[in-house]
Amino acid sequence: MSGSCPPQDVNAFLAAEGPIVDVRSPGEFEQGHVPGAVNLPLFSNDERAQVGTVYKQQGRQLAVQLGLELVGLKLPSLAQALLELADADKTLRLHCWRGGMRSGSMAWLASTLELPVLLLEGGYKAYRRWVLECFESGWPLLVLGGRTGTGKTDLLHALRQRGQAVVDLEGLANHRGSSFGGLGQPPQPSTEHYENLLAASLTASAGQAPIWLEAESAQVGRCRIPAGLWRQMGEAPAVEIQRPMAERVEQLVAVYGNQGEEYLRLATERIARRLGPQRTATALEAIAAHDWATACLQMLDYYDRCYDNELSRRAKALLASFDLGGLDPDAAAAELLQPAPWWEQVCGESVKAGS
Repeated sequence: MSGSCPPQDVNAFLAAEGPIVDVRSPGEFEQGHVPGAVNLPLFSNDERAQVGTVYKQQGRQLAVQLGLELVGLKLPSLAQALLELADADKTLRLHCWRGGMRSGSMAWLASTLELPVLLLEGGYKAYRRWVLECFESGWPLLVLGGRTGTGKTDLLHALRQRGQAVVDLEGLANHRGSSFGGLGQPPQPSTEHYENLLAASLTASAGQAPIWLEAESAQVGRCRIPAGLWRQMGEAPAVEIQRPMAERVEQLVAVYGNQGEEYLRLATERIARRLGPQRTATALEAIAAHDWATACLQMLDYYDRCYDNELSRRAKALLASFDLGGLDPDAAAAELLQPAPWWEQVCGESVKAGS
């Protein structure tokens, strides 16, 4: 069956099946897009700028004419791309910035190929409003705290494997949240796209309670946690995990020890003022000697003080503490999920928050 349905609102558009095709320019797409979308740009970055300039200086009619000229030679390749994306009669979910001419033009091209199409009402702009509204909804959050090196991220992954709802703030940001957090990680998304990823992760957990996430500062590398979600994290109940110092150092050496001397030296120098001259010098000497454990110990003094200050601020929200020394992530997850009064309390509160 070919043709297009009336434009759909964001919820219906996201719930539908078929590839999401973003026809905006590559630069717009890189800044932020619907997670999982494919970019099939009608205009290149330069072409979009040209059309925009003509629109402002000479009016809409001449801008449309220029657009038609720019797109004309691309029609065969665009048509082939649409055919490939719609393989096996999949509905093409198309959108541009406002749901206007770009997506309409691509929908027309798809219709000439007898391909089924679904358009997003209001385009990506409407989607972005929906994303920001997501963070103002009440979510049944449960914050996982613990000092640096206690393996919180590995524990979150183990909780997910056991069927728990998890939002991985650091994983979505491609950053571990400290001066060293970007080492060995892919490039970070823009804050805009980070918000899109977070909204997708939260809505995928809708109906589950609680939703676990890691205690973080307001910024994970260059990605800022949305204000609505950050506020809810500050009000959410929390549990703390603890591990012996030797295990924490071993964990950090395993994560960062293969990053190389130069990267570790630069990351250490970025926090030199906070470490103080003596600890900075000791850490840099240890890094030069490839003594990663000694270097870690100098860092942990600073990061532990930061964590303890944050813990004192959240003391009223802390429900329980767990010493997970000697337990691998799966065993640690099992320990956290054992029936206990605190768990029953948080599940009850989560049901209220998510209702």
